[in-house]
Amino acid sequence: MPDMILRTTLTSPFGRKPRLAAAVVGLADRIEVVAADILDDSDSLRAQNPLGKIPTLVLGDGSTLYDSRVILEYFDHLVGGNRIVPSEPVARFAALKLQAIGDGILDAGVLRRLETIFRDEPLWSQRWLGYQSGKMNRALDVLEEAPPSETAILVGEIAVACSLGFIDFRLGDDWRAGRPRLAGWFERFGARCPGFVETAPR
Repeated sequence: MPDMILRTTLTSPFGRKPRLAAAVVGLADRIEVVAADILDDSDSLRAQNPLGKIPTLVLGDGSTLYDSRVILEYFDHLVGGNRIVPSEPVARFAALKLQAIGDGILDAGVLRRLETIFRDEPLWSQRWLGYQSGKMNRALDVLEEAPPSETAILVGEIAVACSLGFIDFRLGDDWRAGRPRLAGWFERFGARCPGFVETAPR
């Protein structure tokens, strides 16, 4: 029986992170996904999160948590800890750093997407788009040199997988070119991660 509401969209990569994490730690049945429209002034999302951003988690008592990093930490807490956020310091900060790389790729990708949505093409800033693409490519190259774990599914692996899925879904960049290790990791992660297919953007 759901006792938490996740405000997001089925296309949001940041919203996919908690949906995927919930499947990994066994909380999916406790979460109801309720669509949010970040551009609608009347959407209750703005009362639930003053930033008007997704994802936002509404708890049973009406209180809320945001953003995706906080929600993943909360899910880990609910299941006793040390499931997707390691408790041992070295492993913990490695996982959080990897999550930062995945989230950074997403941040840059979303900024590229917004530039092309909210401006007519003649007004696109190629300098801005190149700046964001540079961030993404440098991060992807780092991940090619040291791909995420082949066995663990922690916040870092979840974030990286969501970022790669977002590139495929929204941007169409050929990120796999020249990055066979990362491409192989992503394919294997999708095959072993609970909820990966079900949470794919659509």
